[in-house]
Amino acid sequence: MSDLVAPLRPKRKKVWVDYFVQFRWILVIFVVLPISWTLYFLTYLGDVKSERKSFKQRQKEHEENVKKVVARLKQRNASKDGLVCTARKPWIAVGMRNVDYKRARHFEVDLSAFRNIIEIDKERMIARVEPLVNMGQITRVTVPMNLALAVVAELDDLTVGGLINGYGIEGSSHIYGLFSDTVVAYEIVLADGRVVRATKDNEFSDLFYTIPWSQGTLGLLVSAEIKLIPIKEYMKLTYKPAVGNLKDLAQAYVDSFTPRDGDQDNPEKVPDFVEGMVYSATEGVFMTGRYASKEEAKKKGNVINSVGWWFKPWFYQHAQTALKKGEFVEYIPTREYYHRHTRCLYWEGKLILPFGDQFWFRFLLGWMMPPKVSLLKATQGEAIRNYYHEMHVIQDMLIPLYKVGDALDFVHKEMEVYPLWLCPHKLFKFPYKTMIYPEAGFELHRRQGDTSYAQMYTDVGVYYAPGPVLRGEVFDGAGAVRTMESWLIENHGYQPQYAVSELDEKSFWRMFDAGLYENCRKKYGAVGTFMSVYYKSKKGRKTEKEVQEAEQAHLETPIAEVDDDEDDQPAD
Repeated sequence: MSDLVAPLRPKRKKVWVDYFVQFRWILVIFVVLPISWTLYFLTYLGDVKSERKSFKQRQKEHEENVKKVVARLKQRNASKDGLVCTARKPWIAVGMRNVDYKRARHFEVDLSAFRNIIEIDKERMIARVEPLVNMGQITRVTVPMNLALAVVAELDDLTVGGLINGYGIEGSSHIYGLFSDTVVAYEIVLADGRVVRATKDNEFSDLFYTIPWSQGTLGLLVSAEIKLIPIKEYMKLTYKPAVGNLKDLAQAYVDSFTPRDGDQDNPEKVPDFVEGMVYSATEGVFMTGRYASKEEAKKKGNVINSVGWWFKPWFYQHAQTALKKGEFVEYIPTREYYHRHTRCLYWEGKLILPFGDQFWFRFLLGWMMPPKVSLLKATQGEAIRNYYHEMHVIQDMLIPLYKVGDALDFVHKEMEVYPLWLCPHKLFKFPYKTMIYPEAGFELHRRQGDTSYAQMYTDVGVYYAPGPVLRGEVFDGAGAVRTMESWLIENHGYQPQYAVSELDEKSFWRMFDAGLYENCRKKYGAVGTFMSVYYKSKKGRKTEKEVQEAEQAHLETPIAEVDDDEDDQPAD
């Protein structure tokens, strides 16, 4: 590892926004939290009402709502109306982008009714759900059946549509891949109003492989069939502390879930769940979990920890205690484990409510946590948003597992953000070259964690105020993100587009592969109807003229750097 001494930075002069952010907790406690709790409760009632409907009723409602979407698309006048966008308000999305593309004239299609779990098929082990179904909703239904999605993203409010069109990961992704990798079929409304079912082996297989990461720019997702797995009532979680330099922490993390003999598909050697938290440049805790039955968990001497209670310590702080007391094991109810980071939004809750982790607050007001991200966004003006973009980091870095030590070193030197979240995932080698893909030839020189069909990647989650900001020093947030993006491109890494991006179009298509995506955009008539994924992810305001000119350019000649066609054809 290189020298980890942070560069000296001058002190930053405070502005009025600093004081607003410092005392924002007043607004959060007296406005955001009560409204959040009310919305959570009303949403819960709506979910219960939906669950009580029969399958036939849910299916009938779904078909009627799809017909409304088709009819709405056919009302669009391509020469007069803007490009198609959902009618969802920009502040409702959980992502950190400002959704600036909706400030231009656009043609809205309302998908707000698509929030039902249509069917849980125990025979096929498939959940058929609509795009606005969230993780809290689906685990509430499936976990009592001892079933779960193969990948359950941690935060309750994350929706199926966002996790598919964007990005989703969990502690089981080292086995099953990203959330989109667990989808069996998509139901898509195309630009011309056709409703198609895309699977990996039907006539829409190219569309099937292109939907993930496309940000809804190929068609409108109206349902998905997602893989279910059998589970047990508890998660047996082992907390292992690690101390040393960043290289030592990286190796301890890799060793926690990858057998050195390369037997990565052996369930006896690979845990069901993996998660790492790096608390400083010298300390980390790595957790591995295995499903356990109720009978095992309640055996004499075993410790059961219901982490979901409102008064319990925040999970990341609880895990940190392993650094003092050493390795320990406990049993956590499975659903509570799935949503262990919800109450404190990982560790962002500490910035939002500096005293939120104190026992008195947890006991008295913790039952209202967490504040809804959408309400936090709705109660901040543009000056506050820009402040957070400059003084705060919320980014994920997806990198090959063997480069995790280099990534930790990079983040320390450029951002100095702690804690860091580590979560591994398989990046599969598909018949098509998709927007994200493994390194060429990875299967020929398999490193720790790799298999013949997938390269092991890891997410390095960077969520907090950088060290220089906490010390009152000058920090260039946009510059740090640009440096991070360049580092990712150089190291075959990827940046999920829920976050703020500084990439220009050429750099965007250096990070992601454009070939299959652009071919499907043309083949399925998306160009001129839906804006391109780069333009949708681009930072900054968009005018109607900019939107239309960008799409016209795509119609006339592809701007993106498209690889040879042979990369976009199915493998033999």
